[in-house]
Amino acid sequence: MKLQDVIKEAGVLSSDASGLEEILGIAYSSKEVRPGSLFAALKGEKSDGMDFVSEAEARGAAAVLSEWPRPQTVRVPWVQVADARETMALAAANFYGRPSLKLKVIGVTGTKGKTTTTYILEEILKAAGSTPAVIGTIDYRGPGFRVKAARTTPEAPDIQRMLSEMVEAGASHCLMEVSSHALEQKRVWGVSFDVAIFTNLSGEHMDYHRSMENYFEAKKKLFFLNHKRAASVVNMDDPWGKKLVSELPMRTITYGLEPASIVRAERFKLSDQGMEVQVSHPGGQMLLASRLVGRHNLYNVLASTASALALNIQPGDIARGISALKGVPGRFERVENGMGVRIVVDYAHTDNALGHLLETVRDLKPRRIILVFGAGGNRDTEKRERMGDVAARLADWSILTSDNPRSEDPLRIIAGIEKGFGKSGAKNYEVIPDRREAIRKALSISREGDYVLVAGKGHEDYQIFSDKTIPFSDIEVIKSLVIEMKRK
Repeated sequence: MKLQDVIKEAGVLSSDASGLEEILGIAYSSKEVRPGSLFAALKGEKSDGMDFVSEAEARGAAAVLSEWPRPQTVRVPWVQVADARETMALAAANFYGRPSLKLKVIGVTGTKGKTTTTYILEEILKAAGSTPAVIGTIDYRGPGFRVKAARTTPEAPDIQRMLSEMVEAGASHCLMEVSSHALEQKRVWGVSFDVAIFTNLSGEHMDYHRSMENYFEAKKKLFFLNHKRAASVVNMDDPWGKKLVSELPMRTITYGLEPASIVRAERFKLSDQGMEVQVSHPGGQMLLASRLVGRHNLYNVLASTASALALNIQPGDIARGISALKGVPGRFERVENGMGVRIVVDYAHTDNALGHLLETVRDLKPRRIILVFGAGGNRDTEKRERMGDVAARLADWSILTSDNPRSEDPLRIIAGIEKGFGKSGAKNYEVIPDRREAIRKALSISREGDYVLVAGKGHEDYQIFSDKTIPFSDIEVIKSLVIEMKRK
């Protein structure tokens, strides 16, 4: 494709290129530049793409786009733009032929529930005879392909490439988890959304957003992009959801338990086997059964139901799809053990998510709750104390351990969590920094009727330290320890 077609209507300020340069790809890392690439010199948190222009030129870049003028030492054709990330996103959409216009695209944003909502909607769409594809936290998947996700929402060129591949593979819909980072960094600019979903908002990523107001404003951006057939689906029971509804100019379908919600749970029964829900909607009522556990999943079911109705999916297909989903990897995932103990692995890695997990299990009337958890390094240090406070109040016994410490000292991270226990003087915890040994201890002290909760990493199959990343899956570690304990 010619450069002039790639950058058409993409916010270009000036260019010394002829426009006839042949563009064979778009790269945002100089290491990925190939002959014919358009290199986007982005300014990141730790490095500036301008420092790598010479490398990109040496690798055969056909042109560079940047917010800065061309340095005198550079000879490659130069495109100066007002916002390099926005231009890169729009250029990527042009390069791949605007694939989102050939799909129905549903974007899901919020602190919790994004992954589960996409899994539920995927099953609903299959029940309705459609062919969905997914871009999310666990993996990127669709007809004939499944790739482990490097991040929840990829960079714009990767999104547009995947959307194009989905179209070629015969997908009818794309379900996309849209993170606040992705919205701040305009990774989904150039994507046309049919439906945008807001699940909830609670304290996370404060190291990046600095305040809940900033966090909300980042999430809100999804609802003001160029939607094809704009329908917003919003959790009416969440205070930030109420705020969002008051600010939306477009068609909004609310869901929740409140009488004012358009899609509403009239009655519901929750158990350790799942839930039954009587849902009221403008077209009538439907009875839904799901194997997902907990009140938080009730909201995910309602979000998915409201979104499916916005897509004109029939209630019967909605009910069949919801009942077909057995579970979501790393989300209240049970590990069978034959010991009379309920063992659950969950991705809860914030104080709010940890609280929901513990409250869900409390409602199931366990003998005791034994909790294993930590907190990630180099991330949102303020939530550590809050996580400790939640665990002190809602778990019977906690074992504080490492999550992904990254470049931080694991003991320093754990000390931050201990402050939460110290607030109330609670002593119902111990510290075992080695995660495998922490899980071993939890299993060894558990008895019939107990719940052992291993929280924080969920589906992840690795652990990140300052000098290495090692294979580590909570699920697999638990399975191996159960076998080991049975042998003894």
